[in-house]
Amino acid sequence: MKQALVNMLVMQHSMNTRVHKDWVEQDFAWYRAAWIECGELIEHYGYKWWKKQVPELEQVRLEVIDIWHFGLSALFAQGKMVEQIADEILLDLDGHPATGLGVLEATEALALHCLQTRGFSPARFRDLMLAVGLDFDSLYTAYVGKNVLNFFRQDHGYKDGSYVKNWGGREDNEHLSELVAVLDHGAGDFADQVYAALLGRYRELVPGR
Repeated sequence: MKQALVNMLVMQHSMNTRVHKDWVEQDFAWYRAAWIECGELIEHYGYKWWKKQVPELEQVRLEVIDIWHFGLSALFAQGKMVEQIADEILLDLDGHPATGLGVLEATEALALHCLQTRGFSPARFRDLMLAVGLDFDSLYTAYVGKNVLNFFRQDHGYKDGSYVKNWGGREDNEHLSELVAVLDHGAGDFADQVYAALLGRYRELVPGR
């Protein structure tokens, strides 16, 4: 598990460096991005007792992966090596047994911690992850897929606004989930497979790309 955490931390650092080469020193408000994503997750899950709502579980899980990206970023600090951060994550998980909270309660607990501490709690995130039906292996697979999508977006104009996020009437996140499902998650070139699949679908559905 530690190696998977190190892998994800390295991938997150690479992605953030792509956006800003000195991103750690900038001390961006990653906690704020995390709790706002918690609000988006609740919108997909549903909270309106006064109308019929069906949880959009696939979208909920995508929001969980987005939260993890921001959460990992929040754990970086100047002078900290990824191995140290991975050890701190494991220590936090070991020190706080899973609570068994439901989706809404786990989401609110994580958001509250973000707001109160301006930080991120891996243990509270685990509660949310388990509540939406994800285990660590599925988190890792989904994280790698989304990280590749983030690189794909940057490569195709996300920063200058030329990237097209909706392909054939669906968001790129939805295409990602569909494409990843049929790939070999254990392959050494899994990330490369994801990128190639995204590129093929993008060129197929977005005119002029």
